[in-house]
Amino acid sequence: MAAQGFRLGVIADDFTGATDIAGFLVANGLRTIQLNDVPDAALQVEADAVVISLKTRSCDPAEAVRQSLAALDWLRARQCQQFFFKYCSTFDSTPRGNIGPVTDALLAALGQDFTVICPVLPVNGRTIYCGHLFVNGVPLDESGMRHHPVTPMTDSSIMRLMEAQAQGKAGNVPAQVLDQGVEAVRAALAALKAQGVRYAVLDALNDRHLEVMGQAVADMPLVTGGSGLADGMARAWTSLHGEAGAAAAAGRPPKGRAVVISGSCSQMTNAQVAAYRAAAPSLLVEVERCIAEPGYAQELAAWVEAQEESALAPLVFATTDPAQLKKIQERFGAAEASTAVEHVFGEVAKLLRQRGFDQFIVAGGETSGVVTQSLGIRGFHIGPQIAPGVPWVRAVEMPVSLALKSGNFGAERFFFEAQEMAG
Repeated sequence: MAAQGFRLGVIADDFTGATDIAGFLVANGLRTIQLNDVPDAALQVEADAVVISLKTRSCDPAEAVRQSLAALDWLRARQCQQFFFKYCSTFDSTPRGNIGPVTDALLAALGQDFTVICPVLPVNGRTIYCGHLFVNGVPLDESGMRHHPVTPMTDSSIMRLMEAQAQGKAGNVPAQVLDQGVEAVRAALAALKAQGVRYAVLDALNDRHLEVMGQAVADMPLVTGGSGLADGMARAWTSLHGEAGAAAAAGRPPKGRAVVISGSCSQMTNAQVAAYRAAAPSLLVEVERCIAEPGYAQELAAWVEAQEESALAPLVFATTDPAQLKKIQERFGAAEASTAVEHVFGEVAKLLRQRGFDQFIVAGGETSGVVTQSLGIRGFHIGPQIAPGVPWVRAVEMPVSLALKSGNFGAERFFFEAQEMAG
């Protein structure tokens, strides 16, 4: 199969962010493949869009730049027409973060000096007004993101955050301009560029704004943002639109043996875990045992397998509330605790796969990445969406299906809904 001519190449900074944006592309009828890490030169794929998922959200900025440029090189070698740098819709990046350095590196590699910044997803409550990011109507720095264990967000101004970590000036295209339509947005972008602005932060409050901005940036060589922007762009490519159901067919999960693994400590995941524990078998993963007991993963996998008679998939979870998370981090150290738990989750996934489990429902970006890597999965076919930004996916090279959920995505019954869709 020809491995060139993709309409869109996406470079995503984590696994769940990659499946998030891929799900919206498929929902608009674009055949989409997700590749985990930069593939080797020999890999041949055929698709309208290719999403390369990296693990660069919180690594050293120089390493994030290196991996992102490698992904860009792979896509450019296959005559990709347009590039999208995907990051979280809560802009998980402190003033020392990676979004600015990666954006600058991609711009330089493409010979460009201007792009848009738009981490929005109105359907999930992520909006921008006057350049400030809101989560369900609350400024980012007053939302649950202020307690994020790795990237605590203490400023809602995307322009300030971008200027702090990047090498240029940021400006804003306000919601009132979006209300005026595509040509007004294009004129505003041109005016900002003429003023020496390097990063244009686009306001977005609703679905109509996504459609307008999608058309306005449809031909821009590099865009950056969340999956809402990609949704708007995909709608603008009317000549490529196909049947969404057909585009999603390759990723639809068959019925199988399932497990739920939750590592996220977000507010929504806490609610999802609480709702699910009331009806399904569940087991808390103990941080101290993850650190001290090499055989702990074997015990957890054996417990999961012992729940064979349950109508609902068993849940293993490290999800906890902010107060308890703080105590854990103070006792064990944030990095050591996180690394130990994720390692155990990866080992549990491998053991369960060996025992015939073929459906993995995973909450948390880091946890999703570890599970996917531990299973040796190089790429996915993107299937139907369980919730906005969370599709089922099927591995390209093995009979395994996964639902990889960012922490705050999905409704309280997400774990139930994922299983109801399978089969």
